[in-house]
Parts: sequence; structure tokens; C-alpha cells
Amino acid sequence: MVRFGVVGTNWITDAFIKGASVVGDFKLNAVYSRNREKAKEFALKHEVSEGNTFTNLEDMAKSNLIDAVYIASPNSLHSRQSILFLENKKHVICEKPIASNSRELKDMIKASKENNRLLMEAMKTSFLPNFKAIGDNLYKIGKVRRYYASYCQYSSRYDAYKEGKLPNIFNKEFSAGALMDLGVYCVHPLVQLFGRPNSIRANSLLLDSGVDGEGSILLSYDDMDGVIMYSKVCQSYLPSEIQGEKGSIVIDKIGEIENVKIVYKNGETEDVTAPQIKENMYYEAKEFIELINRGETESKVNSFEIGLMAMEIMDEARNQTGVKFPADES
Repeated sequence: MVRFGVVGTNWITDAFIKGASVVGDFKLNAVYSRNREKAKEFALKHEVSEGNTFTNLEDMAKSNLIDAVYIASPNSLHSRQSILFLENKKHVICEKPIASNSRELKDMIKASKENNRLLMEAMKTSFLPNFKAIGDNLYKIGKVRRYYASYCQYSSRYDAYKEGKLPNIFNKEFSAGALMDLGVYCVHPLVQLFGRPNSIRANSLLLDSGVDGEGSILLSYDDMDGVIMYSKVCQSYLPSEIQGEKGSIVIDKIGEIENVKIVYKNGETEDVTAPQIKENMYYEAKEFIELINRGETESKVNSFEIGLMAMEIMDEARNQTGVKFPADES
């Protein structure tokens, strides 16, 4: 049994616990929140003893109540919090994006190796059966010429932003914005399937708060290109596609990947959707727990190499579009 602590008491933590609870070796044993009442309320909801709640992160990291931690705090806190737990010999699964930039990620990887503890980015789509279905069926569309991924979702918090408020997701202090929140879901499958691009060109809408509201990235390979679009200020209803000379793989939602089909150039279609449970964070939790049980400190799927490649692409995109975080200068 792997005893978990969680950092963060929001909806994504609820979703992780729901998915991880399907894994037999998962036990939620501790909860951290800066707010004592929130920690107690969240612990009660998930049947965790009130005595296993923390408002001091270092106390939780040093505690013998947990073997591993799931971190779902603001992006700007990911690196320092992950390193704190790794240095206290705890395994870490950290929400995407795993860090503010590639420099922070390199520091996290160093801490993982020095302390012989597992560090993994919680990019759930990499482990979904339907992402595997994409890779398994890629040969059917012939030579790939274009990867197109879109994740454009109007944020309910954008209305508050327009009224003069500053929600975390539009606050550069938290290493936030559209690329970090949604575009990352488009970048990871690209590098998982096709590796590092030769070059990138990026554009974005820079909001007054200093983060991007929306943007696009064009990525060049030897014989194909990648096109990525992301937004938190407008909505898209288009699927994503991998276009080949014999047909295209059509992906319903790049952030969930629930339906995958091939449309061949003669108009015929083939549904290659794989069975996939609704609690889809189960798959990343299962991978993480199995790696711990095998004594491994790096995922072969969400590997350090893949994580760095994705982060370096986002670093370059932000550099080209003028999105700078305080973490970039620390």
C-alpha cells in the first residue's frame, strides 16, 4: 500500500483521488492546505483523520504518514514543493506543467536522482488507452505530414478578469496563462509521437496582467509540421488531427482523448477508440504506483527527456511572445 499526501484541495485533487482510488495500492493518508478549515473539510470528505491534516508543508514532507505526494498547487510552486518532498525521501507526482520553466525542471530531476525517489509529471493523456490507440494506428495513415492540436476553452474566470479582478490563472506570479494551462496538453502528445522539432514560431495575445490569453505555435520537422492552438478567451469546437498521406486520425478532445477515428482519403472511416474508464486519472496513478512498487525513479512514458523537451518548447514560445514569469529570473 502506497500512502499518499495531497497538496491542494481543489477539483483536480478530487479527480486524482477518485481515479487513484480505483488502484488497489492507493491510500490517501494526509492533506495539506494553507487554510486549516479547508484542510479539515477536505480530509473529512475523503475519510482522512483530522490529525493527518497540515498547514505547514515542511511538517508534511518530514512526516512518516506518507510515502508519496500528489502536488496540485499553482505552477510557480511546483518546483520548490517537489524538491522539498524529494529531499525528505518522498515520491512526487506533480500536476502539469511540472515546473515554470526548464531550469526549474532540471533542478527537480537533480533532486530526484540524488534522493533516489520517483518524480513524474501528471500529464494524464500520455497514459490513456486512447493515446496508445493513436500510436498503435499511426501507420495506417501513411507518411505523416501534419500534427494539428487545438485546446481552446473560454475560462469562466476571464469574466472576472475583465471586471478588474486577477484570478490565479491570469496571474504571472503563479506562472499561469493559456499555454501553461491548456497549450501544454497539445505540446506533450506532439513530442511523445514525433520528438523534438527543428524550429518553432509562436504568436500570442498578451494580456495586461502579463500572461497569454491565447496563442499558436508552428513547429517545423524535416518532413512535417505541427500546428498548436490554445486559448482561455475563446471557445473552439474543432477536433484535433494527425494528417497523413493515406488519411487522418481525428481526435475528439486533445485534453481527454475519449474518441479516436481514422478518416481515409477515400472517405471510409474506422473507429479505433479503445475502452477507457471515466475516472481517467486512474491511468497515471496506476503508472506512478507501479513504478514505486518496482523501485523505479523515472517513468519511461512521461520521462525526464519528454518533460524537458515539452518545457523547452514552451520556454521558447514564451520567449518569442514576451510572456515572462518571476520564476524565469530567480
